[in-house]
Amino acid sequence: MAGIEFRRTAYRRRNIVERCFNRFKQFRAIATRFDKTAVSYRGMIDLATLLIWL
Repeated sequence: MAGIEFRRTAYRRRNIVERCFNRFKQFRAIATRFDKTAVSYRGMIDLATLLIWL
């Protein structure tokens, strides 16, 4: 197929982002946007990020 190019670095970066979103989906409050305010939603994102990182 002419014109379609596989770029390994772009694929790796995309894979990392997709895996991160899949890990976030494990936290129900994030997946359903349970928090009403932007501040509390951001706090939940920060907490989930720390728990994943640790």
